[in-house]
Amino acid sequence: MKKNTLAANAACPCDSGQTYGGCCGPWHAGLALGVHAPTPEALMRSRYSAYALGLIDYLLATWHPSSAPGELELPPVKWLGLEVRHAQTTGDAGVVEFVARYRENGRGGRMHEISRFVCEEGCWLYIDGQMPESQ
Repeated sequence: MKKNTLAANAACPCDSGQTYGGCCGPWHAGLALGVHAPTPEALMRSRYSAYALGLIDYLLATWHPSSAPGELELPPVKWLGLEVRHAQTTGDAGVVEFVARYRENGRGGRMHEISRFVCEEGCWLYIDGQMPESQ
């Protein structure tokens, strides 16, 4: 398991404008203690930060068992920024639309996704995502 080395007072990778310690850090550190992101948007932001920081265990633990991969290997991508375009929660279901910018092999790219989340036993989990048709 990769240990997180980002300082609590550093800017959070999810571009929330908060420090890591005031944003995604508590969800990453608290997972083992049963502390979970309280909303689909908070979970999506924490998953983006986990990708940026290489926290594979966090990503797998926050993936719904019905759609989770057995293993996860992260490609050598540098995540550059996140824009949350829309977040909505209805009961135990949530949707977050976002655009994530990255650099891979020296080339810039964007990932535009509409992600679905479900809350089970007080814990939000990522189900899946799809690319909007109008890309």
